[in-house]
Amino acid sequence: MKIAFIGLGNMGAPMAANLAKAGHEVTGFDVAGASAEGVAVAESSVAAVAGAEVVITMLPNGAILRAVADEVIPAMAAGAVLLDCSTVDVESARAVASQAEAAGLGALDAPVSGGIGGAAAGTLTFMVGGSDAAFAVGKPLFDIMGQKAVHCGPSGAGQAAKICNNMILGVTMIATCEAFALADKLGLDRQSMFDVVSTSSGYSWSMNAYCPAPGVGPQSPSDNDYKPGFAAELMLKDLGLSQQAAEAADADTPMGQRALELYRSFVEDENGRGMDFSAMLPRFEKRGRG
Repeated sequence: MKIAFIGLGNMGAPMAANLAKAGHEVTGFDVAGASAEGVAVAESSVAAVAGAEVVITMLPNGAILRAVADEVIPAMAAGAVLLDCSTVDVESARAVASQAEAAGLGALDAPVSGGIGGAAAGTLTFMVGGSDAAFAVGKPLFDIMGQKAVHCGPSGAGQAAKICNNMILGVTMIATCEAFALADKLGLDRQSMFDVVSTSSGYSWSMNAYCPAPGVGPQSPSDNDYKPGFAAELMLKDLGLSQQAAEAADADTPMGQRALELYRSFVEDENGRGMDFSAMLPRFEKRGRG
């Protein structure tokens, strides 16, 4: 398949490289001049999409997605599919899909879970919104870049699933870190805490798969000085999207709102930028009740 890939950053580059490795003809473009193994580099986004059957975007936010869509949609081949893997607000995802469909193109919003490691290993999970026909075109590519793709519904449904999932993740990580800090102050050994909670009703992905306590549970960023697998500022972004969506939908999400406030303080006021989102544990360790 002839594929264009716009956005060759930490996530996009390994995803594009995996498509090229699988035998697809991939042409990429990145405003910062980044490249990817096996991927031809175009001089512009418009040049990259010429003749492409699928145009994949991996971009930082909704405003940039809308700007790139304005550039590439008029230049895309008739019947091609615009497949956006960025994590953006639901409104932007739906607006770009409508713009693409009005131009006779297919459109998918397909944010990912799995981080940089999953992008490199081809083990991402895709949460996909869009038509059945567009999903059928994208499915073989999802199978190369990831291990699972869930068709969640019409345009915007993929972003909705990602936002809801990551709101749960942010809340449960905070609760897990709070609990370890409390256990410390109560004199409970961290390994004992893990052994109980990981097999009891308090278990979660944050505890069992990504434990924020160093030396406890499977390997995680806590065992590497909290160097980011998923950076705190990215969690802050996703929690912000969740609350933007909650406001638009008139949904009561007090825990999501509180998680947003805590991560904002951590990232903006407490040197959390550049740390893994599980570095909330050392934050709580240092704090008292007041």
